Amino acid sequence: MTKIDLDKFLQEAGLELPTLEQWIEREWITPTRVSASIELSEVDVARVIFIRDLRGDFGVNDEGVEIVLHLVDQLHGLRRAMRGLRTELHDRNNP
Repeated sequence: MTKIDLDKFLQEAGLELPTLEQWIEREWITPTRVSASIELSEVDVARVIFIRDLRGDFGVNDEGVEIVLHLVDQLHGLRRAMRGLRTELHDRNNP
């Protein structure tokens, strides 16, 4: 995962620092914490753009954003689990 410096992140994401801080506090964005600083990535940029689109283009309120993000995170978790199961089944069938 490529790390992005904060100024570049804010520019790419089209976001202001107070909004980013609020979204991190709400755990909508969960950057890696290193000492007293945070590390942001391209994945975080994509998630911010997704949240912006939900709120702006689709008019989703904060509670709705939390629900959508929770469902998207569950979906990604299920995909990872399925990949793991597929790999395990493949390894069992092809010793």
